[in-house]
Amino acid sequence: MDEAKFDLHLIDYAIVLIYFIGIIAHGLYVSRKSGSGADDYFLAGRTLPWYLIGFSLFASNMSGSSFVGLMGGAYDNGVVIYNYEWTAAFVLILFAIFILPSYLRARVSTVPEFLEARYDVRARRAFSIFTILAILFIDSAGALYAGGLVISNVTDYLNLWTAVSVLALVAGLYTILGGLSAVVVTDTVQAVLLIVAAAVLFWLGLDEIGGWQEMFADVEDTKQHLILPASDDFLPWTGIWGVILLGFYYFAINQFVVQRTLGAKDLRQGQIGAVFAGFLKLPNLFLLILPGLIALKLYPDLETPDLAFPTLAFELMPIGLRGLIMAALIAAIMSSLDSAMNSASTLVVKDFVLPFREISEARQVWLGRLVTGAVMVFGAVYAPMISNFESLFGYFQSSLSYVVPTIVVVYIAGLFIPWLNGNGAFWTIIFGLVVGVPLFIAKEVTGAWESLGLPEIHYTIMSSIMMAVGILLHVGISAATRGSEKENIRDLVWSADEAREAFLTIERPFWTSRILWSALLSVCLIGVIIWFW
Repeated sequence: MDEAKFDLHLIDYAIVLIYFIGIIAHGLYVSRKSGSGADDYFLAGRTLPWYLIGFSLFASNMSGSSFVGLMGGAYDNGVVIYNYEWTAAFVLILFAIFILPSYLRARVSTVPEFLEARYDVRARRAFSIFTILAILFIDSAGALYAGGLVISNVTDYLNLWTAVSVLALVAGLYTILGGLSAVVVTDTVQAVLLIVAAAVLFWLGLDEIGGWQEMFADVEDTKQHLILPASDDFLPWTGIWGVILLGFYYFAINQFVVQRTLGAKDLRQGQIGAVFAGFLKLPNLFLLILPGLIALKLYPDLETPDLAFPTLAFELMPIGLRGLIMAALIAAIMSSLDSAMNSASTLVVKDFVLPFREISEARQVWLGRLVTGAVMVFGAVYAPMISNFESLFGYFQSSLSYVVPTIVVVYIAGLFIPWLNGNGAFWTIIFGLVVGVPLFIAKEVTGAWESLGLPEIHYTIMSSIMMAVGILLHVGISAATRGSEKENIRDLVWSADEAREAFLTIERPFWTSRILWSALLSVCLIGVIIWFW
């Protein structure tokens, strides 16, 4: 690929520089304006309205891997990759109605903290350790690598290592300064910027290929459908449930994302915000998936699918707008990094420091900032190593498919079956870590699975198998060690009465109805699935 195609001009650099300065200035502003308490820093004082929650949920998930990974995945595999987007919207509906009420009733600061309230401290710490490791090795490092990959290709001044270091430094600075308040407001600005920039790119690309009528002309049939045969290598229809399981992890039990809803002003604001984020996921079909097909039609011989996004951006965008796209990419990276860093600091302070040592709120904030800085440094060091993996998107999805299903079982089953206990929860999570991680390494990294002559099983199907084993373990161990019911357990599990009230109560004005918007989002999802079936 000719490096000249990725040239930036002075005005482009100016746009990017102004953006960098703006978000750091915002972090400084919030650090002076917001309160000094721990809830102010970690949960924005629990005052977040629905629109900030929705935009922040969307922007946090729209990492650099969304631009690079999803567009590259669509270039290589077609529309089928949109299954990862519509299933996320479906999970957000279920999260808003059935899961978030239990979280907010428990008044927890972290998702692992809910595990202690529901089960015991062993389950909380086991999951918290996993979450911190996932933030270090997957969330922050993956976002940094995606951004560094593109930035190092568009400028002669930064290589992969230095580009990653700069991104880590900027994201770390404004997160350290402002905490969650800085994160969610910045995320909202970034979400708008992402949507505008991606929409401009789609429009220019559509015009370049000759309009909508040419979108699917000469594109092979398998790349035009969401649902593919069970024999498909990328995503067989039998693996879609595995994709939904990953969605539950990302949007229902991942501190990295859920922290926004824990900071909601009230349950209603949190629920509407989650459903709003689901609506924001739908246009990604046009913003991230179809541009991958446009890149395939315009540049069918790219060296790697991950170059689909930068090639489109710097071939089609005029000078000036290239800077907008770069700022959008940086926005995507920052949205993931700020979320990851803030979540890691919250987990360390709330789950591993406070239970052992009573410290002041000012000290908690100081420690949170220290952890944020450590995550920033680790991400900058580790991110370039991801280049050893075959593809960014595959790294993200397969690395989680072997471990998170058992964790999803512990959370979701625990919300609906009151007698499940801490013994079942702890050993089920441990099983996922002790068996899932080596299984991932053997099957996806080293190829040992294949060399032993074991049957080829897609990682999304392996995810469903791990879920089934997790259910058997959790239910079996809990039944074998069943004791008296925990005090106040009914406040921590799904309430049929609360759900019945939510579904049967007519909310006024009607356009603020959580159930109405959830139903409308469901109809939109069904429409998209039928359209690309």
